[in-house]
Amino acid sequence: MVDTHCHIYESYYDNIDEIIQRSIDNGVDMLIVNGCNLESNMEVLNLVKKYDIVYGALGIQPEELDDFNEESLKFIVDHIDDDKIVAVGEIGLDFHYDIDREKQIELFKKQLSIASEYNKPVIVHSRDCIQETYNILKNYNLKGILHCYSGSVEMAREFNKIGFLLGIGGICTFKNARRLIDVIENVPLEYIVLETDSPYLTPEPYRGKKNEPSFIPLIAAKIAQIKNVDINVVKYVTTSNVSRLIDK
Repeated sequence: MVDTHCHIYESYYDNIDEIIQRSIDNGVDMLIVNGCNLESNMEVLNLVKKYDIVYGALGIQPEELDDFNEESLKFIVDHIDDDKIVAVGEIGLDFHYDIDREKQIELFKKQLSIASEYNKPVIVHSRDCIQETYNILKNYNLKGILHCYSGSVEMAREFNKIGFLLGIGGICTFKNARRLIDVIENVPLEYIVLETDSPYLTPEPYRGKKNEPSFIPLIAAKIAQIKNVDINVVKYVTTSNVSRLIDK
């Protein structure tokens, strides 16, 4: 199995060796650690070198806009073709917070252009702005993942048409997740990938504790239950989806 979106940084965990080993022990044999700013992007490069199962995505997340400068973008360009860097991410838009929307859009487009130039998929954050995100992405010939997908079935299908998979995480195990469950029921498994967003969004029954990639099987099991298929089908298809996306 693959955790397509996690943040295994030293600032969040003091036992990364144990986190990695528990992931392996639970059948998770690939993690994509997403950067959010210059500091975390640097850490991603160290992690992919240290751990065989760790791959990386480099990006500037919209909530990091205040700390952004051109050096941050240059770092992404300088390292986007490094070994085991598979995507530009975490990038996107967040209209939930009071962050300059025009500047968010400008930064998003700059990073999409980097992905286009270097032929990399993108891992996209979109909160309270799913239509705006789609309106931008449809103008780029890119493929990628809608991280922590929270839109409708109808929007999911539109994203699928332009080459995007849906990142499904621990929220699908929550009691109030009816909208996401509806998406999982109605979108083919070939458009779904697994993620944790560790250390956030811990699935049941561990909600309230710090999340980690070893919980991926809980998410796979919930998707299997919702779609009424064997968990091994979920494991195989979602892993195949990742391999197709990043050409691994």
